[in-house]
Amino acid sequence: MTTESAAPSTRRRAPHRERLPFGALVLAVIAIAFFAAPFLGILWRAPWGDAWEIATSAAVRRALALSLRTSLATMVVSVVLGVPLAWLLARIAFPGRGAVRALVTLSMVLPPVVGGVALFFSFGRRGLFGQYLDAWFGITLPFTTTAVVMAQTFVAMPFLVLTVEAALRQLDRRYEHAARTLGASRWYVFRRVTLPSVRPALIAGAVLAWARALGEFGATITFAGNFPGTTQTMPLAAYVALETDPDEALVVSLVLIAVSFSVLIALRDRWLGGTPGPGAG
Repeated sequence: MTTESAAPSTRRRAPHRERLPFGALVLAVIAIAFFAAPFLGILWRAPWGDAWEIATSAAVRRALALSLRTSLATMVVSVVLGVPLAWLLARIAFPGRGAVRALVTLSMVLPPVVGGVALFFSFGRRGLFGQYLDAWFGITLPFTTTAVVMAQTFVAMPFLVLTVEAALRQLDRRYEHAARTLGASRWYVFRRVTLPSVRPALIAGAVLAWARALGEFGATITFAGNFPGTTQTMPLAAYVALETDPDEALVVSLVLIAVSFSVLIALRDRWLGGTPGPGAG
């Protein structure tokens, strides 16, 4: 084969750009506009001249501090409890595993208020378990900061469990088997081989759980109430402000939108499997 005939076959082909049919493209643009329109409305109506003063007011700072504390605590609880649960669901075959997985993800599809009602009648002072906590240990959970963390964990932990479980199912287990063959214990393999291998999924799941906890409203107000400085998180503060001070509600909403959007953008390419375009380096 001559050099001239071999050159075209070794030449790098230009990437193929797929194009949607015009009708599908129009519908996709309408869908994007549907998601963007509410946020554009907030940006248009926001009191930009007073935004900084409102955002730094005592009420907003108090609600923001509480939201950050409780959401970070929720993320830690979700990691500590959710990672072993994801490992169980991904690796251990046991009767009723499908029912357990459905139970774990149920709070993702239930209205959060229903979750709050369930928590209240389980851990309230007269609830199934709460009555014994109150009678035996003097512990009352509803309308406390602990109740906020419980409500947020109830709705946020499934995001971490599903993310880590999917990563564990796709993990190449040959490295784990090799470590066990060399005499490593199951716990050592889990800590030193399995967890580092699913680190991107673990980080993504933890941050998604944190972001979901930061925006939790329904279960929190039902189980924990709405007391400034104790249980009033940012979403609750926005709800109250909407009836008394719409400008404050807009600024609080903008803060939550900015935080959540920034987190999702930062996670997309690095941790959630985003694929760079054809022109990427």
